[in-house]
Amino acid sequence: MIENIAAAADNVFELHNLALMILGVTAGLIAGAIPGFTIAMAVVLTLPFTFGMTATQGLSTMIGVLVGGLSGGLMAGMLTGIPGTPSSVATTFDGFPMARKGRPGLALGIGVWSSFFGGITGAVVLVTLAPQLARVGLEFGPWDFFMLVVFALTITSSLSGKALLKGIIAGALGLLVSAIGEDEVNGVARFTFGNDNLRQGFAFLPVLVGLFAFSQLLSDVQDRDKAAKPLMPKGTKAVRVEHRQAIKEVLRRWVIVLRSSMIGVFTGILPGAGSSVSNILAYDQAKKASRNPDEFGTGTPDGIVAPESSNNATEGGALIMMMALGIPGDVVTAVMLGALLIHDVVPSPSFISEEPVLAYSIFIAFFFAHFIMVTMQAACLRVFVLITRIPMYILASVILAYCAIGVFALHNVGFDLWTLFIFGIIGYLMRNLGFPLAPMILGVVLGDIAELNLNRAWSISDNVALFFTRPWSAFFLVLAVFSAVFPWFQRDRGRRRWTLFYLPLFCLVVAFPLIGMGGTVRPVIGTGLLVIGAYLSWRRRTHTPAAGT
Repeated sequence: MIENIAAAADNVFELHNLALMILGVTAGLIAGAIPGFTIAMAVVLTLPFTFGMTATQGLSTMIGVLVGGLSGGLMAGMLTGIPGTPSSVATTFDGFPMARKGRPGLALGIGVWSSFFGGITGAVVLVTLAPQLARVGLEFGPWDFFMLVVFALTITSSLSGKALLKGIIAGALGLLVSAIGEDEVNGVARFTFGNDNLRQGFAFLPVLVGLFAFSQLLSDVQDRDKAAKPLMPKGTKAVRVEHRQAIKEVLRRWVIVLRSSMIGVFTGILPGAGSSVSNILAYDQAKKASRNPDEFGTGTPDGIVAPESSNNATEGGALIMMMALGIPGDVVTAVMLGALLIHDVVPSPSFISEEPVLAYSIFIAFFFAHFIMVTMQAACLRVFVLITRIPMYILASVILAYCAIGVFALHNVGFDLWTLFIFGIIGYLMRNLGFPLAPMILGVVLGDIAELNLNRAWSISDNVALFFTRPWSAFFLVLAVFSAVFPWFQRDRGRRRWTLFYLPLFCLVVAFPLIGMGGTVRPVIGTGLLVIGAYLSWRRRTHTPAAGT
């Protein structure tokens, strides 16, 4: 094993390979910072250049693009309020407000170092638990994926803030948008009204860019005086990235980093989920665990640390599935799988034992790419901060042009530009009417996944009980129920008696699916939760809240 690691290190740290990784990270940073230009597009464009390279060089270059792109997306989101990539959607919720409060350097620093620590955590898990976690991914059926989406949809209550009803309406609108077009399984057209363009449905990226980018730009330039001003006041002191303060803020929240990274890794091993789901999940869990949930959305560091730790760790989970089972977790790892096949390397459960040098090269490259990312951003972010000095009307024009180019380049379809425009107007109206945009994005992201897996489940069996009796389905159903009730628990905690039994009841109920999963570790955890739940119930049965009934 030591010989294989040493040989892999020699390959990765070879001068030519290091230069390719640095180039890849830089290209990823630039691609991620351009609204509408996704990481997947950057990796696809990189693939042809890797044909003449060795497998290690080609994969190291693409991993560099991947890591750079994940971190580059936060720059656009924080400085302009427009997520550079779908994996940075939740980062804008608190990163952009912090930047507008005059602390862009701190916001960017927290984002960079959260990405770094999340990625390192994902890399450690990748090295130590790849085969075991890959087997967990194989346990998932369409019933389990559907219940995972149901659980994820309960996040709407957290993303809505105090406008819960408007958030639910926005989430339902997002689900409706995802239902327009042909059904993926049966090819039946819905809500097309005879329009051929609508048969293809609305692509996710134009919808995302329209809702966030176009609507934000319209809001920024609707006032003549505001449009002539820069994004940040000229007297803003934070003109450099505050690395030292940012590291302190991130390390102070190590629990959030660890929890969000685990959410990211787990989401990464689920085929088709990806970082566009994990970053919102991590944001939601951070908000629910916070003692000050009302601060989320106003520029709190917790709201930056959680999504940025998660999205980088997600790719560690996706690489686990690609290497151990040959199943790509997302589009990016699908391209990397293609690169492996080009070099006659076929991933399988025995991949690590059959190709140990290449496997450890991927591990080391993913790990080391995060150090390159921090170094490159330290050099580049000061330039990006200068963007905040440009008058808003100039910045808006340039950003909108990049958005249009990126959206059109995705499919080379003119209708995507109309999608960008239509959803920009919808987003602008929703902002002015007080509707949160995040739940609508969540509905658009999860709608297709929910429908596809529901169709697959019905195609396999019409037994409804499978949605409730399969261990993973039951596990996510329990999480969904308790997640939906959580806002009321948070409101009444310490004032009403029923809140005393929320945690004990959760431990008792969630234990049964874990016990039913088989193996050794999960049943032991489930049994432990049963004991904890019973003990807490016994302790609290005579306890009276300080106030209320």
